Amino acid sequence: MASDGPTGNLLRVVPEQPVGGDDPIAAVLAAYTRDIVVAVDTTLAEFLTAEVDALTAIDPAMGGFAATARDCVLSGGKRVRPTFAYWGWRGAVGGDVPVTPVLPALATLELLHTFALVHDDVMDASATRRGRPTAHVAVASQHAAAGRNGDSGRFGEAVAVLIGDLCMVWADQLLALADLPADRLLQVRRGYDRMRVETVAGQYLDVLGETDPLSWSVDRALRVARYKTASYTVQRPLLFGASLAGVDGDSELAGAYTRYGLAVGEAFQLCDDLLGVFGDPTTTGKPAGDDLRTGKPTALLVLARELATPTQLRALDGAGRRADEPEIARLAEVVLDTGAVRRIERMIDERVEDALAALDAVAVDETARTALVGLAAAATHRRA
Repeated sequence: MASDGPTGNLLRVVPEQPVGGDDPIAAVLAAYTRDIVVAVDTTLAEFLTAEVDALTAIDPAMGGFAATARDCVLSGGKRVRPTFAYWGWRGAVGGDVPVTPVLPALATLELLHTFALVHDDVMDASATRRGRPTAHVAVASQHAAAGRNGDSGRFGEAVAVLIGDLCMVWADQLLALADLPADRLLQVRRGYDRMRVETVAGQYLDVLGETDPLSWSVDRALRVARYKTASYTVQRPLLFGASLAGVDGDSELAGAYTRYGLAVGEAFQLCDDLLGVFGDPTTTGKPAGDDLRTGKPTALLVLARELATPTQLRALDGAGRRADEPEIARLAEVVLDTGAVRRIERMIDERVEDALAALDAVAVDETARTALVGLAAAATHRRA
């Protein structure tokens, strides 16, 4: 793989068959993301260093708060959204245009993602993220250790909300640093704003579903997946990248990106549904079985209920937030026995096939096409 470094012409040549490692899917993902991840992380680190310094100058406590927000951004993550945006852009401009002018825009998507994650963890009362305490849990622990007044848990949640808000503001600031003509940046911003609205709408439906899971259908669960995940994980980042290149939203390329993005994005969420029940916490960085404990109406669990025998349905309905690991393992077996897992795996495969068909139907830079084919597999057949 050739590269001109983190701010040069990224990934001009990608090997047809990635080598090394025991996991071929991980190897594919690494082949198509390595350089862009380094470039995005470098952009984020430089930007956030200046922002933390500016807030520290106001008050040392502000600096500590900003540093916590910075750490949430930089502490791991696959940089999936900037990667799809990069290949959406590269697919339009070809292999010889330097990426430097659009790097701030690509990195913006990671700040948006951090905003969503931190708020999502508060709403879901999640204890861990990427194998570490979530922001609200970490801040609550610091509050308790310092012996401060007030409820530590409440303080942690309040600060986490502010961290998410700060990341959203930072995202706006970083996007404005993209070196693009003003009219193009305005067009990019329109798509970016639509992505943010769809993300919030999808999150609302996700929260609403937990209040009345028995009324949820597979179709509605897929609608949540479409807006909560597909939109801001794959579809909108691809279109965001295309708009950075000046591609019109009504073009054939934008149409293909939309079809590919919705299909891969939904498949990405369906894979997440499987990992939420069957994933290894040491790999996913999140506790196993949380969806079973909360009765979250994911497509997997709604489908399991639809396919369940009366005995299996009673078992699934008996799950609760206090369920221990042996009980969760037994419930996971019940889900498997309903046949829902095989159905979800088939739905994933069907969506990947549709995504690849969308790419076949449009003219796109061949290296970008190869990358998007590999990323479709990597994003939907993963362990974390």
